[in-house]
Amino acid sequence: MDRRTLLATLASGAAVAAAPFARAQDYPAQLIKWVVPYPAGGGTDVIARVLAEAMRQTLGQQIVVDNRPGASTNIGADLVAKSKPDGYTILSADNAVLAFNEHLFGKLPFNPEKDFTYIGAIGKFPLALVVHPDFPAKNFKEFLAYVKANPGKVNYASPGNGSPHHLAMEMFKARTGTFITHIPYRGAAPAMADVMGGQVPCMFLDLASGLPIMQGNKVRVLAIGSGARSKALPNVPTLAEVGVPNTEVFAFQGILGPAGLPPAVVAKLNGDLNRAFGTPAVQKRFDDFGMEAMPGTPAQFAALSRAESKRWGPIIKQAGIKLD
Repeated sequence: MDRRTLLATLASGAAVAAAPFARAQDYPAQLIKWVVPYPAGGGTDVIARVLAEAMRQTLGQQIVVDNRPGASTNIGADLVAKSKPDGYTILSADNAVLAFNEHLFGKLPFNPEKDFTYIGAIGKFPLALVVHPDFPAKNFKEFLAYVKANPGKVNYASPGNGSPHHLAMEMFKARTGTFITHIPYRGAAPAMADVMGGQVPCMFLDLASGLPIMQGNKVRVLAIGSGARSKALPNVPTLAEVGVPNTEVFAFQGILGPAGLPPAVVAKLNGDLNRAFGTPAVQKRFDDFGMEAMPGTPAQFAALSRAESKRWGPIIKQAGIKLD
């Protein structure tokens, strides 16, 4: 190879190597697609849209929410996992993508630990144990005594098999040695409706979906599955306070991109996400949902996700829950 050819080859290689860095420095230069693996109108979708608007103002580019529901979030997650790692396709990821599905499905089209870049956590909202107002138990102690005295005779609702609400009750059952029968629904709304109507006496209900009916006394809230009392429901004790330790149950969300995102792109998105938490519109929406913002680093979000997967894997296995 002569000197001119060698220099041209080296220059070409340097340009290729520098391309991701250059793109990162210019990021974002076009519209960003934010994939939500749920239908429009639900809590995950609403949170993504309010954050997308707040982040648009600092990123300087439009962020369009793209709803890709189906297969317990696997359709949307797989789409992002296989996207070009340039920062223009990101994902709202929750317990299902990050902690549950690898235990619920025999095989996933992606690896939640290896096929994504962790960008940042969004927040978490606890799940609360609620009963119909006419249920014989008026407090948690009475509820526990009642279900222990009536094994298998008390039903509980959930938005579906493998949902955080379903698994929260399975963890509760494992911790308390109780037997309560699962009645799965297709979504949180019909499950809540039947608990409010008394067709099913109880469920674990997330604050994002159920805070208005909790505060409106349409259901009785017996305990909340958070590490501390919720400011939205300050008079409701935690499960630890009523004698059920190590039973923190919450749904969490964060943002992922495909594996291989340039570090500068990750830093830009993470910084703008953390700044968005301080905007009035985002703060109000989080308060409406009883949601706790989780500003932090990508590494902290990854650590939370892996810890939750390890925590829930044995519960899923013990309960024998499979979605395929």
